[in-house]
Amino acid sequence: MSGSWSRRSFLRLSACAALPAGAPSAGSASAAGDAYEALRLKWREMVLGSGFDPAAAPFRAKLALTGGQAAEHRTAMAPVSGSLWPDLPLNLSASITGSYSRLATMTQAYAQPGTGLTGDAALLAEIKTGLDHLHQQAYNPAKSQFGNWWDFQIGSPQLLLDITTVLHDRLSAAQLANHLAAVDAFVPDSSVSRYTGTSTGANRVDLCRSLALRGVLGGNAAKIALARDALSPVFPFVTSGDGFYADGSFVQHTYLAYTGSYGAVLLGGLAGLLALLNGSAWAVTDPARQIVLDSVEASFAPFLFNGLMMDAVSGRSTNRGNPRTDSHGFQGGDHGRGHVVMASIAQLGTAASGTENRRWRGLVKGWMQRDYYSPVLTDTDLSVAALARLKAVQDDDTVSALPEPTSHRLFPSMDRAVHRRPGWAASISMASRRMGFYETGNGENLRGWHAGAGMLQWWGDTYGNGQYTDAFWATVDPYRLPGTTVSHKVLADAEGGAWGLPRPDVSWVGGATDGEYAALGQFLRGLAGTLYAKKSWFCLADSVVCLAGAVRATDGAAVETVVENRNLGASGGQALTVNGAAQPTSPGWSATFTGARWAQIAGHGGYVFPGGATVKALREARTGSWRDVNTGGTADPITRRYLTLWFDHGVDPSGAACSYVLMPGAGPAATAARAADTGWMTVLANGNDRQGIVVPSLGVTAVNFWFAGSAGGLTADKPACVLVREHGDGTATLCVSDPMRMQTGLTVTWQRPVASVLSKPATVVSATTGPALTLTFGDLTGLAGATQRIEVTLA
Repeated sequence: MSGSWSRRSFLRLSACAALPAGAPSAGSASAAGDAYEALRLKWREMVLGSGFDPAAAPFRAKLALTGGQAAEHRTAMAPVSGSLWPDLPLNLSASITGSYSRLATMTQAYAQPGTGLTGDAALLAEIKTGLDHLHQQAYNPAKSQFGNWWDFQIGSPQLLLDITTVLHDRLSAAQLANHLAAVDAFVPDSSVSRYTGTSTGANRVDLCRSLALRGVLGGNAAKIALARDALSPVFPFVTSGDGFYADGSFVQHTYLAYTGSYGAVLLGGLAGLLALLNGSAWAVTDPARQIVLDSVEASFAPFLFNGLMMDAVSGRSTNRGNPRTDSHGFQGGDHGRGHVVMASIAQLGTAASGTENRRWRGLVKGWMQRDYYSPVLTDTDLSVAALARLKAVQDDDTVSALPEPTSHRLFPSMDRAVHRRPGWAASISMASRRMGFYETGNGENLRGWHAGAGMLQWWGDTYGNGQYTDAFWATVDPYRLPGTTVSHKVLADAEGGAWGLPRPDVSWVGGATDGEYAALGQFLRGLAGTLYAKKSWFCLADSVVCLAGAVRATDGAAVETVVENRNLGASGGQALTVNGAAQPTSPGWSATFTGARWAQIAGHGGYVFPGGATVKALREARTGSWRDVNTGGTADPITRRYLTLWFDHGVDPSGAACSYVLMPGAGPAATAARAADTGWMTVLANGNDRQGIVVPSLGVTAVNFWFAGSAGGLTADKPACVLVREHGDGTATLCVSDPMRMQTGLTVTWQRPVASVLSKPATVVSATTGPALTLTFGDLTGLAGATQRIEVTLA
């Protein structure tokens, strides 16, 4: 396959379109009673759109683009032995999917109004010629699967079935039979006989989609029923492997957080199938489907911010970037991923309750209104149907846009956290024996090595929303991802191996949260090296306090903790102020600041270094290409300017430590004031045994106990995470977790007079009040690191 395509990008760009007004259709009165035909017509309308004005924005531009793409494809099409297009040799499985994708675009141009090729008889003949050629050359029951299984079982059949849905009554009986026979060969009933291997999660939903449409187009009730029933294993919560977890996590490939990629595919597939079968004899009635409906707010919404889907849960797809160099490129990036999920949520609402649908439409409308960086309705990569659904939400005066929430969401089952405050949001990515550092495969994400080493990404409400969209992954220094502690030991592209999903052999990764503030910790072991560190984040009202301690390595390489690595764009020169002094703005400048108390990047935020610290800074213009990180990406050079702040722990450090406070959106005055307020926060410990802070003005004391010990009036007799919040009204909340998932009989003591315990979970087997509060917990091993919350009144 040529160009910078991913397998799922083909499907995203290749949704077919409805037949033009006046075109003959099998959906005539004579077929009105045909249940299969009714489903075919319903699928076409759902996937291809209805109720839109082809002459109005955004549809006019989208339809014109489709016509232009189709014209280029038909001109280049040259059926010969071994290929349908010269640049897509059929001895590559991806080229088969790529060829069907181009035929799908040509089908859209033929079937949709306003493309300039609507109803073009010659174009229709060329599409049919192409379909016959692919059937004869590459995709028929006599052929054997090769290359990537996905192309044969998901990519190609989905496109073929959508084309067949649109051109159904333009195809001969023999052509229809050929297409269905090919799908039967590569997507047999046995593909969903066991919920394992490549038939789980998003992949299972994709397989069910092909089986259901095969049943609809072939009038096969058993196929449709099989597809419906084979969805059931996707619904229940899982405790390991692929699927949704009770804490809102979504995992694919066993060991990776994938809500924003595979999860998005699963959501979109289920939205379509639930809506398609709703009201038919094959309606999905499994009560466990409610888990998927609940996932909109439990799993997807937490990672959507101003229309973008956070990189922390998007795996390899982050490196598909924004390689639009011609009309066939795709937007990709965090905003592109977010737009697709928003369209899926809007569609899923048609199969949900009225209450759920109204709330979801409010969420979608809010995301649309706030996506100033990449306005949703200008995303021409969305299908006409998706644009129509989203525009309908935008234009619905009965729907009120919902704001971004103020909350903290912790996802222990995938080692991720999201902190949301008024005006900004942040995500933190970690790794453990449960969750990989990163994933590489299909030549993608070759240098994502350190994404799980504590990467801290953040966005402002009206600024910084293109921070990771604008060629970040193609140009950033992969050894200096923001928030990480890393060794500069040189790593190979795809270190750990394709699909290897390397994981550190550590279990203390997680935290505790009361839903607003949080204490998080990561026992960090470096990828393919000796790096060892303890990292903690304390997520508070206007800031995140970040600690790194016990940092050591013996790789013969420098070790750093990266405070920030801000993408300033192609020509940005945002001012850096350190201790009140403005610094040079030209690329190539660097400095080492001793006694740095604070720094501030204009238009972004502030950084406080408690007690003063030695901090390094660098401005650089970095040039890279998507090909550097993704073998399918473009080789065109891209240059972006970066402003980087970091702690240099030296070569082979032993016991190094650092601390800093991230203040998103803070200006110089606010940052300086926080630095001057030396009593605002005290670091209680920052070493191998414990890390903790106290913030009196917020009533917060929080400690990550890597081992048993005491700090700040808190004691734990086993490893644990403890967060205390005094509310200023005579009450307090204690949040305790067992990130290691191995504690029984944990005892936590708070040296604070407590009058009574207002509420506690069943895991608390003993609670003693008086001059101190002592809590003893029972078995925490099966709780997946979940927070145990206790409410008390103070004496």
